Amino acid sequence: MSAAAAAARAARLLLPCLSQTTATRLLHASASQGAAREASGSFIHPAAVVHPDAVVGQGVSIGPFCTVGPSARIGDACQLHAGSHVVGDTELGEGCVVQTGAILGADIPGQTVIGENNIIGHYATVGIKCQDLKYKTGDECFLHIGRNNEIREYCSIHRSSKSCDCTVIGDNNLIMGSCHIAHDCKIGNNNIFANNTLFAGHVVVEDCTHTAGAVVVHQFCHIGSYSFLGGGSVVAQDVPRYMMVAGDRAELRGLNLEGLRRNGFSDQEFEESLSESIYANYYY
Repeated sequence: MSAAAAAARAARLLLPCLSQTTATRLLHASASQGAAREASGSFIHPAAVVHPDAVVGQGVSIGPFCTVGPSARIGDACQLHAGSHVVGDTELGEGCVVQTGAILGADIPGQTVIGENNIIGHYATVGIKCQDLKYKTGDECFLHIGRNNEIREYCSIHRSSKSCDCTVIGDNNLIMGSCHIAHDCKIGNNNIFANNTLFAGHVVVEDCTHTAGAVVVHQFCHIGSYSFLGGGSVVAQDVPRYMMVAGDRAELRGLNLEGLRRNGFSDQEFEESLSESIYANYYY
């Protein structure tokens, strides 16, 4: 039995359980998508709604009750778990996993680009409209995410607030559950953000930083590489590289020795970091 015939048969088996409108839509979808399934080797569940204009790569799996919009582009070997959605002008790179309930993109001007091998957790919202009151309806807004990031459940990541800017996340970041990355943030590579870390708009985070849980970072702050932000901190100033900070409002607590060890710093690099730490403590 061909993929198209199998899909149509599966849709008809569901008919007694569905409304007339839903059943008709499923039959239409199964007919229009069957050829694409056969050609690409992808699996599209008959209860998924994939627009005919969407671009679906090779070996893609799209589960039941997913929606894929007309401007979406799904890369090879992606997995869309049940009830996940890709809307608006959204590009999903190869090998990504989108778990149940996640929403990627938004039906507003602009674009969401997600690179290869990212995991988007349950009910995360990635590439949606920002909450900046200065955003003007109709303006383009953008989000670019790199490769090999793990974005866990209930995270929210917003597009930029204006067409001349872009929210950016680099590569190899672990963004734990319920974190928030607001409009126009710039996040580097190899960072770890523990649960409920909140970055307000325009925050810059360099590379290899680590936040403990429930950290709040004020708008426009700059977080230096290899720094550590203690749990529950409210950060209202820039954080120098290599430093530990903690408290409300966060204050310097010394050199992030453990973080430097874990990242393979040599003795000479330790000395250089210590010199920078002394300077930072004097001027912070």
